[in-house]
Amino acid sequence: MSEQNHKDKLAAVLAAGINRRSFMKLMGSGAGLAAVSAIMGGSLVQNAIAAAPKRGGTIKLAWIDAVDTLDPHFTASLGSVKILNNIFNGLLKVAYDGKKVSFVPDLAETWEMPDDKTHVFKLRQGVKFHNGDPCDAAAVKWSLERVKSPAVASPHAWKFETLAGIDIVDESTLRMRFSKPYAFLPVALTGSTGRAGTIVSKRAVEQHGKAFGRNPVGTGPFKFAGWRENESITLERNPDYFEPGLPYLDGVQILLIKEPTAAVAAMMSGQVDGMSLSPFQFVPQLKANRKLNVYGEVEGNYSFVAMNNRRAPFDDPMLRKAVAFAINRDSIVKQGYFGEAIPAYSPISPPMTDFYDKNIGKSGRGQFFDLKKAMAYRKQSKVQGEINPVYIVSQGFTGSGGSGTRNSQLLLPMLEKIGIKPKIELLDRAVWTKRRNGGDFDMYDEAWIADLDPDETIYPEWHSGKPWNFVGYSNTEFDKLLSEAQDTLNQATRKKLYGRAEDLLMADAPLAVLAHMKVFKILSKRVQGFQYIPVDLLNLHSVWLA
Repeated sequence: MSEQNHKDKLAAVLAAGINRRSFMKLMGSGAGLAAVSAIMGGSLVQNAIAAAPKRGGTIKLAWIDAVDTLDPHFTASLGSVKILNNIFNGLLKVAYDGKKVSFVPDLAETWEMPDDKTHVFKLRQGVKFHNGDPCDAAAVKWSLERVKSPAVASPHAWKFETLAGIDIVDESTLRMRFSKPYAFLPVALTGSTGRAGTIVSKRAVEQHGKAFGRNPVGTGPFKFAGWRENESITLERNPDYFEPGLPYLDGVQILLIKEPTAAVAAMMSGQVDGMSLSPFQFVPQLKANRKLNVYGEVEGNYSFVAMNNRRAPFDDPMLRKAVAFAINRDSIVKQGYFGEAIPAYSPISPPMTDFYDKNIGKSGRGQFFDLKKAMAYRKQSKVQGEINPVYIVSQGFTGSGGSGTRNSQLLLPMLEKIGIKPKIELLDRAVWTKRRNGGDFDMYDEAWIADLDPDETIYPEWHSGKPWNFVGYSNTEFDKLLSEAQDTLNQATRKKLYGRAEDLLMADAPLAVLAHMKVFKILSKRVQGFQYIPVDLLNLHSVWLA
């Protein structure tokens, strides 16, 4: 088969869905990998040829989003994931062609499916962890089983619930066996969004124990060099990285800056080469600076206000529905996100191209602003008269989808029109998190970020009893639909199942969705070779300094 035929075949397979056996087979051929390169990044390759990369130098970055741990199997922070993706690898990684995300081999060279429940991975040979240990089949097996182990208690263990076993076929080949088909696996096995699929060093974990999160050892382009609490994290070039010629940088200095205004000032004055993220109100100012590049698109995310289903008053679905239809999303987008977002009608977002309904805003599906409908639901609610629910709000900058206190302030006059006057409690982030996790609230708002599959978007957050279902929502039909969607590899069937599930979720309204947001990365124009991926990543693999 010619290389052009390989390209045509791969393009057709990617358009049809990622779980085709033909795709797995194709990935095993050199022409197939070349086709991926051509489809995913042809223009990037041409640009790289036009401007030859320069080696050396240390990039200095202002990091304003939270970093909790550098143990990928335990992090709950996208601020951490952006760093982890430069220290570690997964069996797979996320690729982006400017229109659609896909999943391609990383530590794996090939990926085949002998049947719907079996996945065989042939690993790159000669890859080593930063401590010199081989990253072979035994190492990958141990890392994946660490995530699944109940004794380890990783918050990402749910991604391997149906993993029945892992077999070492030979030193560079392993077989993953599942109890049923598992469509979410490509996301779970990436070293970034999946977290569960990030491969860590067994010896380093055993050596450092719980302190591994402050002493991470992976296989990535950069090695961990140091962490000065509340000040900086330092990375250095991995001279033995398996991608030929990469990385170009000698090192990375990450400055942990809690105050966004200080980071913006440093960025504007040229004291730093980039920002990991920018609050929405500063984006116009940063875009106006001709020395900066601002990267950002609507990503796989959604912001929302959640309501506690376990106790009054929001144990009443009619009251929750009233809230959902009382919110003017256009005002939230304009004032809360400074126009850098789009209204959300459901949690499923545009980057999920196989599942997102582009016409949902005109279809009558989902949640939307309709004050008459909101008032009608309010009249049907159990409690009449004024209601004063406790609304907990995290003070300060809250990350990629957060808008600080703005959303809560914008929601107050909207809810007042239906007789709901929340009592806002402004809390330190740590206190807020404890209250949210413990169900000590009536309302709270936040955003889920960097999702690439509906399973990731609604399963751990809203399925009964799952780890991030803080509101206690439970619907057996909704749970059943999610389970059925997990168990089929047919993309069209999955789309129908998730469509029915999101309709149920929006109708039950344990949450009121607000917006799908752009997520920004700010880099000096002297920073070259950056490849934007709409999963809130800041990959420095191919970056160089002009």
